Amino acid sequence: MTEAASRPTLEAVAARAGVSRATVSRVVNGGEGVREPLVERVRQAVEELGYVPNQAARSLVTKRHDAVAVVIAEPEDRVFADPFFARQLRGISKELTAHDNQLVLLLTEGRDDHARVARYLAGGHVDGALVFSLHLDDPLPGLIQRAGVPTVFGGRPGWSDETLRAPYVDSDNRGGAREAVRHLAGLGRTRIAHITGPLDQTSAADRLDGYRDVVGDADPRLVVESDFTPVGGERAMRALLDRVPGLDAVFAANDLTAAGALRVLRERGRRVPDDVAVIGFDDMLPLAEQTDPPLTTVRQDIEEMGRLMARLLLHRLDPDTPATPDGDGAETDASTGVVLPTTLVRRASA
Repeated sequence: MTEAASRPTLEAVAARAGVSRATVSRVVNGGEGVREPLVERVRQAVEELGYVPNQAARSLVTKRHDAVAVVIAEPEDRVFADPFFARQLRGISKELTAHDNQLVLLLTEGRDDHARVARYLAGGHVDGALVFSLHLDDPLPGLIQRAGVPTVFGGRPGWSDETLRAPYVDSDNRGGAREAVRHLAGLGRTRIAHITGPLDQTSAADRLDGYRDVVGDADPRLVVESDFTPVGGERAMRALLDRVPGLDAVFAANDLTAAGALRVLRERGRRVPDDVAVIGFDDMLPLAEQTDPPLTTVRQDIEEMGRLMARLLLHRLDPDTPATPDGDGAETDASTGVVLPTTLVRRASA
């Protein structure tokens, strides 16, 4: 006997419960109009037989797939090497699982993948999409809009096209950067450098703006663009020390960048924080506690960002699902976005 043949059917549930097949269908697919005693009989029969609804058939009735695409606009090696993405995916997965939805992960290795992702989304396989790590010239938002899929973005959108307006979840990148640089200035540091992330992403641009809010018209040699990676942090730190040997502080755009910068400072014989104070961004544990010395950094709740992205999307799909919890300290507008607060976590590096 094949597995398909041995699987309990809708007819078997109807026979066990003593009701019609149509009644069973309405109950298992969440329909209304069935008296409570019959609902209980159907549920008991489902449990006794171990019946699992056919998802394809159920979708025809509910017009839902109970599946959400998560689109990360980064190559595979970047996604699996950076713990930021793992944390955000964990938050998304927890929220989707709590609402009995499946996560479908889609990665983009390059521009050739964008059309593939758009075709998949337009093909009716998922109910909505969560999209993050976008770059300013990324065509994905337009492709996704044409696919007609409800979408929530991770990170503040940086494009000017109002037709692509959609809810988003972000952290207070600019405010967190300001707090970090003010802390360095409060330590008496006067030559504060900044290693940015890729400036075609709004998170990196906002952190650079927060740095400039405090330092004003600082020496332009004190700013080096990088890529949110440890190797990029090493390259940028070497360039900074060659340009401005007397710098006495560094604000790095994320913890991975800061870890790379710390390695170069150690190689060059610079004591941290005595000679050069260093602050990162993310509070990526255990990394931030295991650097030498442990890293002072700006904490953003990455897992919570993922969870709220999923919740906002589920609210769009079903308005009865709360958009955001109360009392989390976030600036909230469920129609446009959520901005989570950040906090400075002080350790030994600054």
